[in-house]
Amino acid sequence: MPLSDCPNCQGSGWIIAQRSGVTGAKRCDCVLVAQQQENWANAGIPPLYENASLDNFVLPTDNQVATRNLQNVMLIVRGYAKEFPAVDKPGLLLIGEPGTGKTHLAVAALRTLISRGFSGVFYDYQHLLQSIRSSYDPTSGSTDREAYATALDAELLLLDDLGAHRITDWVEDTVTSLITYRCNNRKPIIATTNLSDPDIAGAGRAAATGSGREYGRTLADQIGMRARSRLFEMCRVIRMPQVEDYRFRKARIS
Repeated sequence: MPLSDCPNCQGSGWIIAQRSGVTGAKRCDCVLVAQQQENWANAGIPPLYENASLDNFVLPTDNQVATRNLQNVMLIVRGYAKEFPAVDKPGLLLIGEPGTGKTHLAVAALRTLISRGFSGVFYDYQHLLQSIRSSYDPTSGSTDREAYATALDAELLLLDDLGAHRITDWVEDTVTSLITYRCNNRKPIIATTNLSDPDIAGAGRAAATGSGREYGRTLADQIGMRARSRLFEMCRVIRMPQVEDYRFRKARIS
């Protein structure tokens, strides 16, 4: 939809232009602006991360190795956001312990892509599953009923804290269905997880469970082997280096 107060097209979305001596109508630039505004409004990025960018990601100052490793991660994320969709794999999976800055970097990538004209949506993994389960209740709100369809069909889907939910048959089936559909249709997923994986040495170490922290749980344990396999098929996997908690780093410069 065009901007209703656009001085160039007066809200019609079209302007008269000449090209090679031929007069015709073309789309007004305000249509793209309006679409981008709608994409931002629908992205669902939490207020805590609404300004997250690669430019304001805080690097450690007390560990040169960690700084260099995180800079390499930033280069990968920046390259993905710049080159998308001309990338080898359409998605990103950031694996690492809590506090390494995974969510900031994932949101930074999503925000960059939205600024380039793509659309996407942020979901906390647990909240998405809760919304999908609630949608089976006839009295649930429209937001709950739309959650699964939105997660399936969004141009870009960011899943934060993947696997942070007690695994059940229903959870495994739901996550496998979601990831398989998006993989088959080349609909990208940008995901973060604290969970370990045997193929990514040193990445993550603990999973949240109903009875507290259970060490040694893997991504496959928490989402199922099929979903894990499809996720690795469609995503470039990035192991976050072990660094000081990102929240502490940010607090020092605030």
